[in-house]
Amino acid sequence: MPKPTSADSTTPTPTRDDLSIRSTTVADGGAMWELARECGLDLNSSYAYLILAGDFSASCRLALLGSEPVGYVLGYRPQDRPDHLFVWQVAVSSRARGRGVAGRMLHDLLDTNPDVTVLEATVEETNDASRALFAAIARRRGGELTWTEGLRATDFPDDHAGEPRLEIRGLQAP
Repeated sequence: MPKPTSADSTTPTPTRDDLSIRSTTVADGGAMWELARECGLDLNSSYAYLILAGDFSASCRLALLGSEPVGYVLGYRPQDRPDHLFVWQVAVSSRARGRGVAGRMLHDLLDTNPDVTVLEATVEETNDASRALFAAIARRRGGELTWTEGLRATDFPDDHAGEPRLEIRGLQAP
């Protein structure tokens, strides 16, 4: 039997308004790990997602369509740079792509952490989607986006591409 397409599926396609975004809890860690695996991201241990979701909930976000987790942002505030937010990982399920979910989660995170003036991340040179996401955040927030060397391929103990580091300075409310 052929697999149903989205056009003939009995599952309604969620609208943009069905999306909710909230801080994470330790109970979200398992779903975040599953999303990372589904999205083909560098998969950290399930323990890491549980700890980050619980202990860093003020700098992490979960996106839900109804009650289904469809995206997350993992971030933390470096203790020696309290006005910075480092975004470690962003995931959006294929079911929710094309709805601006990643941008909405990042804007929610920045809106609820108004003392953040610098956003940081590392992004592989081939990751066009993430590069476009952060460029859009910089434009909307009036920030200046700069790139530095970041992590070199030789810094990793395994076969991993280098990840240039980005900084968006001068963030403002949209």
